[in-house]
Amino acid sequence: MVIGGGLAGLAAAWALRGFAERIVVVERDRYPAEAAFRAGVPQGRHAHLVLEAGHRALEEMMPGIKAELTAAGALRVTTSEVKWLSSAGWMADYPARMAFLSCTRPVLDKLVLDRVRTEASIEFLEGTDVVGLLGSAGAVTGVKVRERGPERGETHDIAAELVIDAAGRSTAVPKLLAELGCRPVPEERVDAGVAYSSRLFHRPAGADLGGQAVYLQTKAPDAPRMGVLLPVEGDRWIVSLAGMRGAEPEPGEEGFTKHLAGLRDPLLREALRDAEPAGEVRGFLPGPGVRRHYERACPDGLVAVGDAASTFNPVYGQGVTVALFCAQALRRTALRHGGIGHVTAREARRAIATASKNPWVMSCAEDARFDTTTGAPSGALLRLQHRFLDKVLAGATRDPVVTEAFHEVLSLVAPPSLLFRPSVLGAVLRG
Repeated sequence: MVIGGGLAGLAAAWALRGFAERIVVVERDRYPAEAAFRAGVPQGRHAHLVLEAGHRALEEMMPGIKAELTAAGALRVTTSEVKWLSSAGWMADYPARMAFLSCTRPVLDKLVLDRVRTEASIEFLEGTDVVGLLGSAGAVTGVKVRERGPERGETHDIAAELVIDAAGRSTAVPKLLAELGCRPVPEERVDAGVAYSSRLFHRPAGADLGGQAVYLQTKAPDAPRMGVLLPVEGDRWIVSLAGMRGAEPEPGEEGFTKHLAGLRDPLLREALRDAEPAGEVRGFLPGPGVRRHYERACPDGLVAVGDAASTFNPVYGQGVTVALFCAQALRRTALRHGGIGHVTAREARRAIATASKNPWVMSCAEDARFDTTTGAPSGALLRLQHRFLDKVLAGATRDPVVTEAFHEVLSLVAPPSLLFRPSVLGAVLRG
């Protein structure tokens, strides 16, 4: 049973094909016939960046998906084609080897859904809620489901050897576990109070940004606003503005315009001067970042993936990529143990915790730079990390070796230890 049919749930179901006679994906929404925004993915109307490591994972899991995305209108953007204003200044140009495909979230979701639907063992219960878990404090053995709608039907029990929680940020599974008598899952919670405001625009003829995309990063503590522009299908741009607590975008078109004017650099504002809107301004409050340690306390038969396991501040663009890492972890452990039993679930929980650790540490360390962030780490080690990263960012504005290494780490292609490689560290220290 897979609770949640978003990207994390679809990837998990696909990863487990061949290891179960029947894989059932329970989704609260009903999928649209074409690629379209839907209520069950509120963050879907905002800019999404599948990092280089995420595209590699997706192509490994679903060979040919990158070609399908390109055919659907996704645009290839190299990391050197992103005009990136970091807290230290503009990133240096370099001959980038990494690239990502940029499109709206519905295009990505639809192509993944279409691929998953080719697997005969995977079926869908759309318009259905999971209202309870079967089992005990020692083991989850299935789910209780009920069809959604004004006239709710009866609750049905569905037994399962393995239950995957892919219900996202708003997952009810921790509450349902408490009803089984399970002890609370240990969690970390960091809240920068980020809020989003996004809009689609038609790209003006002859527009020249000096690159394909723009990222105007925050700078603590005096510049807590950020903005991103990504090219998407249909010759459009998607522009997302965000602010940390106390600097949130005000609602509506007026708030969008005001926030745009408050960014550190006028590049985005100037780029949009002649751009015609292709939709309404949409807001989003993602809530706190939460990392649930299911590897420490969890009944057998349950694995959490994606945002249900670790929810990040979305300004760092890590969520989709980490969700794909979770699916890879499921596949690898199922292959190792030849099935979806309790041993597989336990090992998968550990592998998922490992996959989310570096992204979590990186995002929390950046959130901690803002005094208004709650739950952030602190102490001498964090201050040392900040000082080192400041030197790395300064180096990335002038030395292509540092710039490339920084992009590899931020793209989750390489661990942070790459920054201590002699060639990179030497360039940082010389600066």
